[in-house]
Amino acid sequence: MNSVEAFVTSGGLRLWTERFGEPGDPAVLLVMGTSAQGIGWPEELVEALVEGGRQVIRYDHRDTGRSDCVDFAARPYTLADMAGDATAVLDGHGIAAAHVTGASLGGAIGQWLAVHRPGRVLTLTAIMTGPMGHDAGPAWARALKGRAPDPGDLPPPSPRFLEHLGWLARAPRATREDVVAADLETWRVLNGTALPFDEPAARRFVEVSYERASDYAAAAQHDPAGRRMTGDRLVPLSSITAPTLLVHGTADPLRPPPHGEALAAAIPGARLRTVDGMGHGFFSPGLPRRVAGLVLEHTG
Repeated sequence: MNSVEAFVTSGGLRLWTERFGEPGDPAVLLVMGTSAQGIGWPEELVEALVEGGRQVIRYDHRDTGRSDCVDFAARPYTLADMAGDATAVLDGHGIAAAHVTGASLGGAIGQWLAVHRPGRVLTLTAIMTGPMGHDAGPAWARALKGRAPDPGDLPPPSPRFLEHLGWLARAPRATREDVVAADLETWRVLNGTALPFDEPAARRFVEVSYERASDYAAAAQHDPAGRRMTGDRLVPLSSITAPTLLVHGTADPLRPPPHGEALAAAIPGARLRTVDGMGHGFFSPGLPRRVAGLVLEHTG
């Protein structure tokens, strides 16, 4: 596919962006999840959207890929700051409003925009995410201590994923090969076991991500940023007026299906489409185009 790469500015930070398709076509802004570069949106998904008559923009969050990194200790940022980056990307490409499509943390960024910047959001598609105001910390803490889940809270990640976190904490990361092996295993676990895992595609993504990052380790700063529960995240999602589609896998090990169900219940008129066997990622053969089809239907 033909694309145009460009840098835009957000509050003094330079953000890498890539634009596909015809500038006159309806714009889809793809917002990636925690610690993931813009290239985490598979080319098969982007290609299907372009073939369906959309122009597509994907970008590297701050602290990822070719975008600038931040001294988080000196300048901690929040979900609102990352949402500001998304609007800066639209401004940099001269786009007043777009079909905002976010995955995981990107879905929370999309919610923030739909609540606080509704004029920028034509439609919202949130994939494998939950309510932006939900604090997952207590559920994780209970699970990591071996305690039963709180029936009044959304469920924690799967036992297999929590076991993987323990392994990941011990895994060596001294060399490029160590990092690739560890991150590849993370994507394998996130994929789940219900659908085949496209290991070659996941390996290419991890290897290219490592090579193109100015500071690969800086992406870990998304975790504390994403967990900060500021007041702007706690406003009712019932104020969202953009037509909303929620896409959630039945086998998501990080955010089990009740997270998507809770988000659907909070947004008036939201539609929830479950994908059998999908985990928390796009690394399964045929899955990117299947998700693209849902986005095309919704944005049409």
